[in-house]
Amino acid sequence: MKMYILIKENVPIGFAILTAAHASLAAYLEFKDTPEMAEWLTGPFNKVICRVPHKEFEQAKTFPEHVVITESALDNQEVAIAFCPREKWPKPFKYYRLYK
Repeated sequence: MKMYILIKENVPIGFAILTAAHASLAAYLEFKDTPEMAEWLTGPFNKVICRVPHKEFEQAKTFPEHVVITESALDNQEVAIAFCPREKWPKPFKYYRLYK
């Protein structure tokens, strides 16, 4: 089980770190009553943080079970998407670039 968090590549690094923390919590709060989240909470809490361009970000919003994160300090722009943990992921997820 792992949770994916996708962060737009144009988000400054300081905001990206904060966004990743907010995204993890937002996903937990959104999906806390699902069997997938219950299983994920048994550990380990695997997360994959990826940096994506706008086009991939928009495409990712079409996949189910996600929450979009906005940043008030960036004019309420959408900055990240956090997905409910799961075992199997749609094919595009294996091609997203890891955030380094």
